[in-house]
Amino acid sequence: MDSLPPIPHADPDLIALDFVPFFRVYKDGRVEKFIKAPFVHPADSDDPQSTGGVRSKDVIISSETQACARLYLPATVKPDEKLPVLIYIHGGAFVIGSAFGVVYHSYLTSVVAEANVVAVSVEYRLAPEHPIPACFDDSWAVTKWVDSHANRKGPEPWLNNHADFSRVFLAGDSAGGNIAHYMTVKASQEGLGDGVKLEGLILAHPFFGKVGREELWEYITSDFKGWDDPRLNPMASPELLSGLVCGKILLFTSETDPLRDRSLRYCEAIKMSGWSGELEVVDVEKEGHTFHILNPSGDNAGILMKRLVSFLGN
Repeated sequence: MDSLPPIPHADPDLIALDFVPFFRVYKDGRVEKFIKAPFVHPADSDDPQSTGGVRSKDVIISSETQACARLYLPATVKPDEKLPVLIYIHGGAFVIGSAFGVVYHSYLTSVVAEANVVAVSVEYRLAPEHPIPACFDDSWAVTKWVDSHANRKGPEPWLNNHADFSRVFLAGDSAGGNIAHYMTVKASQEGLGDGVKLEGLILAHPFFGKVGREELWEYITSDFKGWDDPRLNPMASPELLSGLVCGKILLFTSETDPLRDRSLRYCEAIKMSGWSGELEVVDVEKEGHTFHILNPSGDNAGILMKRLVSFLGN
């Protein structure tokens, strides 16, 4: 998620709804967003020095919905080398952020350089302009698009040539963690292609609502299904947790993250569900929400990066 700017003043008589710090809805229907994600171009070059050792490029998955993704590949990959696949979903309360923004581009470049993986960073439609379930639909479309390359005949050469489909991981932070979890649910219910194994799920400070009414979710969801909707509150559907197809889960939380309690409740629900995989929780002291992305040079961010690299490599 991007840093928070000052919130501009507006005449209260003109405001219909205020979801500070993310956006404001005016009575005339206009939506004003307060946080922008500065666009950065991909680095599709064979020169490792100019790309940080990682090449990247953008692909359109659906011309109808404009679902798309930014792909990352280590510049030093050998011609026939197969690498784990990381499908990453950015955070931003379902309403801000971008896979093409400088924050997530820098983060995914670092992850790919450190972990030696192929990464697919999902660019999904944002609410409220595109209400939920658009972000889930787009993320699933990208996941299935990746899956379609398992026969080595898909449209993207980087995946055909370098993806190890027996080592696929889903990951996300904040709202992206929420979506990544539900993509794992869908993969567990609907299945993936032959030879595709969803090995692990990585959740960084995931958003799973709160106890009681969640006003933002209610406003941005066109198919609102109450507070026990498994997309919002996976803890209310233990049968879906027990059936998660991935073999391991890594969850990051931190002491001052306002979502910490819900993250830990999710972990308890996973354990109680009877799920047979391995759950690892990393709980960092004196840090806040998505600190490892906002301050990637910090010591604690380095600790999380090492845990992530190990999780992807083992």
